Amino acid sequence: MAASDSSRKTVYLASPYGFSEQQKSLLLPRLVEALEGLGLEVWEPFARNNQVDLSEEGWAWRIGQADFRDVREADGIFAVVNGVPPDEGVMVELGMAIALGKPTFLFRDDFRRATDSEEYPLNLMLFTGLPQEGWRDSWYESVEELADPGKALARWAHEG
Repeated sequence: MAASDSSRKTVYLASPYGFSEQQKSLLLPRLVEALEGLGLEVWEPFARNNQVDLSEEGWAWRIGQADFRDVREADGIFAVVNGVPPDEGVMVELGMAIALGKPTFLFRDDFRRATDSEEYPLNLMLFTGLPQEGWRDSWYESVEELADPGKALARWAHEG
């Protein structure tokens, strides 16, 4: 388990919701609350790593390095993959987590399809971190669905 302030599992919340005040105040808290409701410690990068002076040279590099460190040290990743295409920063964070072998969970409440595959609703590469069989157990289409004890996130959050 990654180093954290507690014995809870840590999950990196990759989302574009911190760029808009409306999304930051209305959408982001609901996701964080739902993940914490599973007993997870949520590492939300806008809250953890964006307290920088944007007028200082090198601020963007420092944020990128801090986010990469958190992806590397978190126990798993929960990625919001809304949009057509999904946010490029989220895609990079997801790619890093997949390459590091992190447990991966995808959230999309956006009904639009963006795919060349009949099997997956998005680019097939986003699903390489999920199991081939039963990948839908790690795919979420509503905040309420996160608490489903029959799906992968709740099982992972509570396993020893």
